[in-house]
Amino acid sequence: MKPFILPRWRFTNCCGHNWGHPTEPAPGAAGATRREFFKTAAVTAAGLAALASEVKSAAAQVRVFPPPPPAVSPIEGLIDFHTHCAPDAFGRAVDDDESAQAYMVRKAEAVVLKNHVALTADRAWLARKHNPGIKAFGGVCLNGPAGGVNPEAVQWMWRMQGGFGRVVWLPTFDADNHVKHFKDAPEGVKVVGADGKALPAVREVLKVCAQQKLVVCTGHASPAEALAIIEAARDAGCDRIVVTHAEFEVVNMTVEQMKKAASMGAKLEIDALGVLMGPQAHLPFMRHWRHVSYKESAGHIKEIGAQNFVLGTDLGQTGNPSQPDGYAMLVSGLMAEGISREQIVTMGREVAGKLLMG
Repeated sequence: MKPFILPRWRFTNCCGHNWGHPTEPAPGAAGATRREFFKTAAVTAAGLAALASEVKSAAAQVRVFPPPPPAVSPIEGLIDFHTHCAPDAFGRAVDDDESAQAYMVRKAEAVVLKNHVALTADRAWLARKHNPGIKAFGGVCLNGPAGGVNPEAVQWMWRMQGGFGRVVWLPTFDADNHVKHFKDAPEGVKVVGADGKALPAVREVLKVCAQQKLVVCTGHASPAEALAIIEAARDAGCDRIVVTHAEFEVVNMTVEQMKKAASMGAKLEIDALGVLMGPQAHLPFMRHWRHVSYKESAGHIKEIGAQNFVLGTDLGQTGNPSQPDGYAMLVSGLMAEGISREQIVTMGREVAGKLLMG
């Protein structure tokens, strides 16, 4: 009678197939089989012990580092007051829909679409239609393509279907101050006369803005020109005025000029692009603009008051961070310099919301 042998080191799968061992041991190998069994068992036990040690070590190593923080968007509920998207005459990384979708993922409230050469009131309507859940606003820049400081361009802009054309930017890259500062041309589109006062065409534009409660942005005017525009805007009855990127190279207001603008009722725009600019910037065009640190911006906020500022990015350029990432960087950078979350909400939501929707 053949003895019953159970080769315990042989593993059989659910279909009964053997894995690497004969069904029966070789003749005369019973003793060897027993010794091999205990030898294999010992090796297996040692291996399992070593594995358990590795698992404990890995677990201990994981406990050294805290888990990642909850996925909370630092820009949730905020408004980007200054974005650039494709299509454009300049290189843009994303189009209106892509930007809106990225902001929706980060739970932002609204975006303002800006274009130096084309109307964006119609694009704001399309962005809202394609991306329910984000508020998009547009406007018109009064550069050469719009006819310069042209009241008719403003009249047709605010009439655009949807009523989302809410912003008028006085001349930007065509501004007389801009082209002379960067030596782009002998002269550009003027906003003030030889007496330093706002020109009649500017005053006509401001009348329309006052009647329709549009936001007046000073564009790339010099500090003195911006203050003259603010004065004329107040005279015309405008109550929604913003100094476009007040800290940037082409404007570069002093603290005292910022305080004066704020005392006249204007808001001052801080943009995420500022910290990326300067002599060491990764994109050539940004090396001609001064670097604006988070510390500098935070200092302005502390000295002048958060209620006098709005936040934006001025991003969208090919090669730069996305608008939502840039906005998150701006918020984190300002908070690292002592600006509170409450102040961020004031600048990024409350002030901007009143300008656009109040």
